[in-house]
Formats: sequence, structure tokens, C-alpha cells
Amino acid sequence: MNKYEAEFSNLVRAFRKRYMGKGPSKIYTTFCKNWAICEMEGNLSPVERFIATNDDGKQMLRGARTEMVKEMYRDNHPVEMEELLGANFKDLFVDIDIERDFGMSIFVFDDDLEKKFNAERT
Repeated sequence: MNKYEAEFSNLVRAFRKRYMGKGPSKIYTTFCKNWAICEMEGNLSPVERFIATNDDGKQMLRGARTEMVKEMYRDNHPVEMEELLGANFKDLFVDIDIERDFGMSIFVFDDDLEKKFNAERT
């Protein structure tokens, strides 16, 4: 992970903490073409882990979490991410595996992030 990917991970964590009360405990970001792909662990709060103890709770929680995260970015445009990357945010795809507490978010921008920041790879 290069310094821009690491900083992007920090922005994702801070954004989620600000708007959801808790951010993931671990985030790993990779830039691929115009995508910033974030793998996240430790997303669920203690209450959410309790809700996930049965199948109905898992299904409800997965649906609520994926829609809530997408709505959060629609309602609160991620200006800090755009400033860091020098690219405009276009779309977001989100999914979470409740049992593993592992989530993926793919942020879509209007510029080739991989090409732009590839020289920074460490």
C-alpha cells in the first residue's frame, strides 16, 4: 500500500467514524484503474454483533449496512477524498460478510488512480 492508499484508508475510517459512530479496525486500500478498493475488517459494533446471532438478524443487518453506507456517501459528498486524489467521486459499491465481519467498498472516481499513483507504490 503506497502513501496515497494509506491516507485514503485513513479518510475512509474517519468518514465512517464521523457518520456511523465507528470505523473499521483494519482497512487495506488498493488503487485499480479508476477504483479505490477498500477491504475492511472489524466493521460491526457490539450491538450489531448481537443482532447477527441469528439468520434474520444477519440478513437485516447486511441490507441495512450496505444501503446505509451508500446513502451516507450520497448525503455527505467525500470532498476530502477528492482533494487527496485530485479526482471526482462518481459512485460507490458496498458489500459486507456479516459472519466474517469483512466488508468491501469500491469507490469509483473520474481519473485513473492506478496510473496516477503507481510511481508511489512501496
